[in-house]
Order: sequence, then C-alpha cells, then structure tokens
Amino acid sequence: MSGELRSTGVDLRGLLTVLGAHLYSTPIVAVREIVQNAHDSITRRRIEDPSFDPAAARITIECDAPLRTVRVTDTGSGLTDDEVHAFLATIGAGYTRTLRDAADAAADAETEADLIGQFGLGFLSAFVVATDVTVDTCSYRDPTRSWRYHSTDGEQYSLDPGPPGRSVGTVVNLRLKEQYHLIADPTSLRGVLGRYCTLLDVPVWMDGDAEPINAEAPPWRDLDPSEGAADRRRRDLDFANRFEPVFEPLCTMPVAPHPLSVHDPEVSDARGLLWVQDGGTYGSTDNRHMAVFVRGMMLDDDARDLLPYWAGFIGGVIESDRLTPTASREDLQHDAVYAATKEALTEAAISGLATVAHEQPEVWRRVLARHAEVLRGTALCDDRLFDLLADVVPIPTSQGDITMPVLRRASGDQVHVALGAGGGFEEMLFRALQVPVARGERYAVVSFLRRYVAERGGTLIEIGTDAGNEALFRPGTLPVEAELWLAEQLCRPGEALVPSHFAPAELPIVLVPDREVELKARLDADEADKRMASAALALARTYTDGIDGRVRARLYLNLDCSAVQALVRAITTETTVPGEPGGSSEARGAARLLRSVKALLVTGDARHAIDGGGDDRDGNELLDALTEIAATIERMLDDPPDARDEG
Repeated sequence: MSGELRSTGVDLRGLLTVLGAHLYSTPIVAVREIVQNAHDSITRRRIEDPSFDPAAARITIECDAPLRTVRVTDTGSGLTDDEVHAFLATIGAGYTRTLRDAADAAADAETEADLIGQFGLGFLSAFVVATDVTVDTCSYRDPTRSWRYHSTDGEQYSLDPGPPGRSVGTVVNLRLKEQYHLIADPTSLRGVLGRYCTLLDVPVWMDGDAEPINAEAPPWRDLDPSEGAADRRRRDLDFANRFEPVFEPLCTMPVAPHPLSVHDPEVSDARGLLWVQDGGTYGSTDNRHMAVFVRGMMLDDDARDLLPYWAGFIGGVIESDRLTPTASREDLQHDAVYAATKEALTEAAISGLATVAHEQPEVWRRVLARHAEVLRGTALCDDRLFDLLADVVPIPTSQGDITMPVLRRASGDQVHVALGAGGGFEEMLFRALQVPVARGERYAVVSFLRRYVAERGGTLIEIGTDAGNEALFRPGTLPVEAELWLAEQLCRPGEALVPSHFAPAELPIVLVPDREVELKARLDADEADKRMASAALALARTYTDGIDGRVRARLYLNLDCSAVQALVRAITTETTVPGEPGGSSEARGAARLLRSVKALLVTGDARHAIDGGGDDRDGNELLDALTEIAATIERMLDDPPDARDEG
C-alpha cells in the first residue's frame, strides 16, 4: 500500500535562525556580505547595461555610531519590484547565481570570475546584526521608478514605491542591535573593510575619506617589466607590512599561478605573496597566517592549513578564482583545487627561501637568527630544504650556536651530542676537552645531526647511550678488591662503577646518566598514557621493555688520571686502619673528596635523571660536598706533610 504524498513543512523562522544566526562566525560578516552584493550588482550592470560608464562604479559605506546605523550604497544595476520578490526576499535565490549559471553555460570564465556571490544567503546576515533593514533600489531597466524594501526579521517584509528621481543603484541601511553597536564605529569599520575589500576591483569609499580604502592595487596585479628587483621587493614588503597583523615581515616571496592553471581547472591559480615573519620562533611555534581572497573579497583571514605544517614562521595573502567557499564564505572546501593550492604554496615557500638565501644574504642571516630552531625541523621535511639549510642553520652547543662545518672542524670530524637537558657531565666533560657538544634536548637537533652525518660524513657520538659512551670511554680493568671498594665509596644506589680510559687525563671521574633508562622511566610513568596515543605508547614500549632500568647512571673512573692511580695504589698496597674495612685513612679521605667532586659536577636535570625523578637530595648533597672540601683543605693546612714527616 502506497503512502499518502505529503509536503514537507518548513519553519521559516527556525530556518532563518539557523542560516542567519549560526552560519557566520562573527557579526562583522554582515557588512562584508552586503558589500559583496553591491560589488556583484555593479558587475551585473557592467554586463547588462551598455550605457554604463565603468568609471562610475562605486561603493560607499557610511556609519553613524550614535544612531547605530550603517549604510552601503552602490551604483550597480538595482532591482525591479519583481526582482526584489524573486531574489532579495527569497532564501537561496540571487541574481548573482543566475548570472553565474549563464556565464558557466556560455563558458564565459571572465564574467564568472568577477562574480563573488554564490548561494543567495548573504543578505540573511543583515538580520543577525540589525533590528531594522531598509533597502532603497532603482533598476537601470526602469530608472523612473524606485522601490523601498523594509523588514525587521527577514520573515515578513513590505515593498512600497520609493521617492521619484533617485539614481540607479541600491542603498542598504541597517539599524544595528545594541550588542552590535561597535560595527558602526568609523575607525573599526574602516579597519575591517580595509582588509576585506582591499583586492576588490570596484572602488570602496568610506564616507568622508579622500581616497578609496582599496585605492592601491596589490603588487602582483601591477607588474612593471622595467621595475628593478630591489624596487619590486620594496613594494612587496610595503604591502606585506600593511597586511601582516602581528609581525613585521623580513622578506617576501611571490606566489604565481601554475602555467597550466589557465587550462586545467584542478591546478592552482593562486597569486599573491608569502613573507617570513620577524618574530622569533621555537619548536612548537605556529605563527602561520594566511589570508585568502576569492574573486577579490576576503574569504578567510586564518587559512593557515594551506601553508605547510613546517612553516610556522610564514605569513601570506593570496587570491584565487577557483577556490570554492563554503556556504558561510568563511572557509574553503577541501577539494582538488584546495589540494593544488596547498601544494603550490609549499613550492612557493621552498623556492622563495632559496631565492632569499641567494639574492638577499643579509636578510637570510636575519631569517636564520630568528628561526634557527624551527628551521632545523624544517630542513628535515624536504630534500631541497635540507640542502639549503644543512650547512648554515645554527646548532645550539655548549659553546653557543654554531653551524655544522664549524662543529665538525672543532671536534676532528666527530660530532658530539648530549641527550640530556644540561647541567650534568656533558658540559663539564666537553669544557675540559674544549670541544663543543650539541644540545640534543633542543628541538630537532638529534634528528638533524643524524641525517647530516649520514649524508655528509662524520661520526655522531650520542652521549648517554651505550654506543656513544663506548666511543668516549675505553674500557679499563682494576683489581677486584679495589673496584669493589671504590664502588662502595663512590657510588649511590642505581649507579655502577666503570673503570675506563678517557680524555682529559686531569679529569678523575665522570657520572653519565643512562638516557635510555630515563626514556623508559618517562614512558612507564602514568602521565605518559595521558599524553600519548595507546598505539604509539605500545610501539615505544616494545623498545624500552628490553632496557634494564636498575642502573640509572655509570660512574666512569679515569685510570689515566694520576690522582686515581695514586688512590688505587693506596687501596691495594697500604695497611688499613684497624676496624676500618679496606683502604687507609688517606685513601678514605681521597674517596670522600672524589665523592664531593662528583656531587659538584652533577646537578639539576642530570641529578633528577639519575635519581629517577624520585629523590631530591641535590641541595643537601651539594652542601655536604662543599663541607667535605673545606674540611679537607683545613686538615691539609693544620697538618702539613712536612710536620708529619718530622713526627
């Protein structure tokens, strides 16, 4: 049995609420939509009215803050009474879409590119911000008659004859709701429209201004073959400075349409500028900023996802006729043209950085100084970027920021990197060796160094790993009783004594945290489960499960050090004090002094790693070490060797 055919009910008030109040993210969009309609009305008149003088094209915005009114006037085609009913008062209908469909059918790409509106919804935004909307219009088709549309909610409206003698075009007058009174502030509105309308090809005037707010064409539309490169860069930089909302641009990089874009609708037609921002960046910084104009009107002021993820220091502005807006015209549809545009911007950024490095070396040095940390990660994202940055991006080391060629020369083609957070043995050891050590805890340092030595030679020694420690500390041997005694005197729980040979010979001991055990401890902590996806955490633990976490640090005892050699002799040859197991009193005093030296050498994050994050004895241990050193000096002065000999 077939069901009865019924009509779908439409709650017009609910539909207006959804489309009007929830379609747009900010109320200022209402003014943008009305200006957009004015632009398309002028485009329509250019197409349909042979008598229209293009020089007469004009959009004027007036506002009155005390009265909370905004008025937008255009010299476009205007509307007849039938067109008001058919388009202005019909949701989803608009003459712009009618023109667009006709242009598409006639393969008139130029006309279609000039039209902004698409969905016939923009006029609804007026009712989001206004208690009262009045439209006075006169059509070029019947210039002797004008009409006045009036509505307070968009659901009901009146249409009456307007006063005779008004000129062809349309005036939209909004009386704003109290909460949106700031839209009528002239300074605020001028600033907003100065961004939204800066690329429109129709002059947009704020009432009382000496020139249109979009008087200056963007530099990529105004190319002069005779203009020198320096003048062109200066003009581009001036535009970028006007458009970048936060940071001062250091340099600009052009975005040009792909050569095939005229013929292939799925190739980017984007044109505009990218720029490198002057603000300093860090590993997690994302200051990407991208403004997108579609057919001359700003669509999205935060389209950062069009830029590559590594470009946290880049801003830009582009325009396109092929990117497709969503219904709110505040975002872009992620279609094939979007993907092509994203790829085009990545290529523009890569080639632009290379051009800056080649043609503007003084600017390039500033780029490297501002964004060194981010650029290390950037270098790993593309082979061309790595070639560009490998030898010039600064690497943080114990001797300051230096480049890879300098780092390699300073350490005999060996590159040392500490995986800890500093404050430990690494800084002390390499200060003694007078060799810079890279700071592996900083963003992308270890990954960058690994790729560098793999592609350009050299040896990477990762201190704190088994392989790195083996490269620094050659194994040595001690008599069993001496090794056991020294381990008891010098090591704390979780530390293992390792007799070794290493440089410099003057350094008696080095305490090395096991960074792999440190990683295991972090992953095993409850907090790790909150920060990492379960799959990634499980994968990491397949590596750390094989790590024995009982030894958190190794105390390397330098058998090349004369002081250590003397201590070993004292342990193995001198008589012991009765009642004291192993070692003379002098040996025990020397061991206490070495233990104090160890406490001085290992502090901060290194001590935290050695203690496993569960012990906070650093302050007391440091005081004990200083006390022991002072006491040793006092004993030496109170009982000098000569006095002992005489006795």
